[in-house]
Parts: sequence; structure tokens; C-alpha cells
Amino acid sequence: MSAAIIWALAVVMIVGIISFTEIQKAKHRARHGITTDIMGNEKPRDDAALLREVEELRERLKVLERIATEDRETKLLSAEIESLREK
Repeated sequence: MSAAIIWALAVVMIVGIISFTEIQKAKHRARHGITTDIMGNEKPRDDAALLREVEELRERLKVLERIATEDRETKLLSAEIESLREK
């Protein structure tokens, strides 16, 4: 075998080993709820903060649903009044 082929195989094996290691690290972090910020710093998942955020989003969704429902009822009422005026 020539030296070029040996070097190519070595590079492929090194890339494969690094890829396998990174996949295993990602699986470990996902299993244990470890997240990273923009800078790459690891931090454990904060369940209390997630629950608080979900509750805030639910409240916002309720408000949006109420606004959408009220608007639809107003449009239906306006259309009904207009249809009565035409008669």
C-alpha cells in the first residue's frame, strides 16, 4: 500500500472515531437533560422554569382564544343585524 492510501485511511478512521464520540456525548446529554447555551456551556434542565413557562403560555393561549371567539361572535352578530336591516 502506498503512503497516500494509508494517510487517507487514517484520516477516515479519525473522523469516524470523533463522529462516534460526539454522537455518544449527545445521547448522554439528552438522556440526562443537559442543555447548552450559545457559548457551549452545559447546564442541567430546570424543570421549574419549564413548568412556569408552559403555564404562562397556557394563559396567553386562553386570552388569544377569548379574543378570537369574541371577534367571531361580533362578526356574526353584525352580519345578522345587517341581514335584518335589509328585510
